[in-house]
Amino acid sequence: MLKTKTISFAGTNREFATTLNKRVNDYFAKNGVGKHANAEMILKTVFMFSLYFIPYGLILSGVITGTLGLLSSVVLMGLGLSGIGLSIMHDANHSAYSKKEWVNTVLGYSMNLIGANSFNWKMQHNVLHHTYTNVHEEDEDISPRGALRLTPYSDWKKIHKYQHIYAWFLYGLMTIVWLFFKDFVRIEHYRKNGLAKKHKIDIRKEWFILVVSKLGYFGYIFLIPVLFTSLAWWQVLLGVIIMHYITGFILAIIFQPAHVIEGTEFPLPDENNSLENSWAIHQLLTTTNFGNKSRWFSWYVGGLNFQIEHHLFPHICHVHYRKISSIVRETALEFGLPYKSARTFLGALAGHARLLKQLGARPAVS
Repeated sequence: MLKTKTISFAGTNREFATTLNKRVNDYFAKNGVGKHANAEMILKTVFMFSLYFIPYGLILSGVITGTLGLLSSVVLMGLGLSGIGLSIMHDANHSAYSKKEWVNTVLGYSMNLIGANSFNWKMQHNVLHHTYTNVHEEDEDISPRGALRLTPYSDWKKIHKYQHIYAWFLYGLMTIVWLFFKDFVRIEHYRKNGLAKKHKIDIRKEWFILVVSKLGYFGYIFLIPVLFTSLAWWQVLLGVIIMHYITGFILAIIFQPAHVIEGTEFPLPDENNSLENSWAIHQLLTTTNFGNKSRWFSWYVGGLNFQIEHHLFPHICHVHYRKISSIVRETALEFGLPYKSARTFLGALAGHARLLKQLGARPAVS
């Protein structure tokens, strides 16, 4: 049975969400600005795809052959791969890139193009994480992961005492795990727990897309370089692993401080399976911004350092988050609600490390 179908938000204070939505909508209307991608976003899309595919093409054509050149190309591909995930795929799969759904669908499949799976991501991220942020056993982003304890309600193991040290090394494995293992496990999980059926998903079609896109990815990222360049198979494999390790690490250190950070909350439903607050207030309690003053940082990470704005308005393209952030902040403070923000990215990472250490400590026996 699907556990999440019985969870509800019992909070009766809807005035905050109503007021905020009106003010944000008024901003777009008064300024004649669309909520979707603009010229900046289109330029970024071209840049990120180029950052990924141009080094790949140079390696394949034999223009780059030396060790330093090959390693530099792999690093650039890792940065491009991260950029595609943080900006293009992310906005598209939230239907925030374009008002034309077919554009969102096509660009959403950029996730399959880089080795992961769009369907699985939508289920885990859009449906579960964005609805039940930081709720134990509902938000799979903080679900029990063996070596990592990301919620105070997860089982504690002795190894967790050191997670604030080793977690950083594990973060780089994130997309590698997706590539070879997690996508296959998750699609079957969503079939069995009823989530796919609830959202009227043809699971056979999604299995077909997953298998074909995985074969296509392995074909162009591994098989073609082995067959058409002078590189040995192990050199290609090493390059792919390095590229994905860079990507996984970048993605993890951007997403983790937004919710798993000192000062965040991990609400639990009551005996009636209800959460205390309304959905919008729940997002404020479980989400943190960071490094908002740095424009280049915001540009690269797809505006995800404005995580509060993203969670409250996931269907708005991230290029608009900076403009609406003052509206969100002022409205939250007006209603006596928190607007959590770390001044710098490094400060957010430090807050994440401190919470990892706290969660890694042996829980007190009640």
